[in-house]
Amino acid sequence: MRTTRGAARRQSKKRYFKRAKGFRSGRGKLLRTVKETIVRADCYATRDRRVRKRDFRSLWITRINAAVRELGLRYSEFIHGLNESKITLDRKTLADMAVNDQKSFVEIVNIVKRSLGNLTAKV
Repeated sequence: MRTTRGAARRQSKKRYFKRAKGFRSGRGKLLRTVKETIVRADCYATRDRRVRKRDFRSLWITRINAAVRELGLRYSEFIHGLNESKITLDRKTLADMAVNDQKSFVEIVNIVKRSLGNLTAKV
């Protein structure tokens, strides 16, 4: 007697097609290409979760640099000054402050400038 796996196969295919929702043409309609496309999509998703972290860090650095240059410092000097003055704020928080809370960001920059001023006086 020939077995066709019945409900189990239907449920399996249903799962694949549900994940392939929105894929175009055969990539969303044909089982073999759906399977291949889902494997590839998972690879891209895994890779791009890491890439997204890189992209956001880059965006934060750009925002901090723009805000700090308006106040007369360069990004690298600012980060060095943060380390010297023992301020432990991450780039995400600093970028958010630069955009949304400029008053406190200016205070941090002034603290950094003072610590950098002390460093140049020592040398």
